[in-house]
Amino acid sequence: MSKSIFQLVDELPTSGLTVNMLNALDFVAPGEWQNTVGFVNTIKTVTGETDEGLIQQIGERAIYLFNDKSQGYQTALWLYQTVDNTDKLLGAAALANKVGEKIPLLGFLNNVTPKPDKAQTIDLTLKLVAELVAFCQINGIPGDSIGDFVASLGEYSGESLIRLVALVCVDGLIPLGPDFIGKAISGLNQTSPQELEQNTTFQGIKDVIPGNNAGSKLNFIGESFDSVKGWMSNLVTSNNLTPQKVTSHLQNFVEFSDSKLDYLAAFLDVATNYYEHTGTQTLARRLIERAIAEI
Repeated sequence: MSKSIFQLVDELPTSGLTVNMLNALDFVAPGEWQNTVGFVNTIKTVTGETDEGLIQQIGERAIYLFNDKSQGYQTALWLYQTVDNTDKLLGAAALANKVGEKIPLLGFLNNVTPKPDKAQTIDLTLKLVAELVAFCQINGIPGDSIGDFVASLGEYSGESLIRLVALVCVDGLIPLGPDFIGKAISGLNQTSPQELEQNTTFQGIKDVIPGNNAGSKLNFIGESFDSVKGWMSNLVTSNNLTPQKVTSHLQNFVEFSDSKLDYLAAFLDVATNYYEHTGTQTLARRLIERAIAEI
């Protein structure tokens, strides 16, 4: 880890495409996510504490826990970062002058290539598995504890909830359509271990996915996705989510036509890093909560 957890939290952006996108998805989970940035500020927000000495103590304990290699915190952060693996070049340079303006998608069409449904399916399911494994790492439980993860989904709130809302909307509904759950399940069923091995995201995170070869890892990915389909479809039906409803909320900051939804999905994929952003926030919160409990 090149940067400390407090540096990473201090450097989280307060504006930009990722923040705009997450704010636009607030309609699914109203008021759940505030973009809390800054390590000391996060301690104050999580604990309500004002005593500088105690804030310092909590911060030091949280940093100590994060740096302790026997804990899973660094692995969890690495997962959030790796699975987002965005094309920063496109993002930073092209969007630096766009603050407060709508971004016209047309200008990016030659820089972004929509993924075929199968690749999109693998990406969606791998992001979900990264969430599950990171959850297990943060909570110090075995990496294959699917039941514990599914049980915890009902308690998801704040930055963790908005991350999964974005997963459903931006990696599910927009690229794959209203039947994204069915498409993902049948897509996985038609994926061979060899195809999975060729996926760059899988290559990046395969060592922490339970299973001793690509075949058993593929089974685990399928089981994991299958176990959350109920939660996901409930999120979709209770909020009456459709690709059009989601994109109407995104039109505040990006201009596109409905015939270009696959390009919109590809653009958001390369230009945002919502997993890393909210994952860093989740991790900071968990570390701080544990630090208080231990002081």
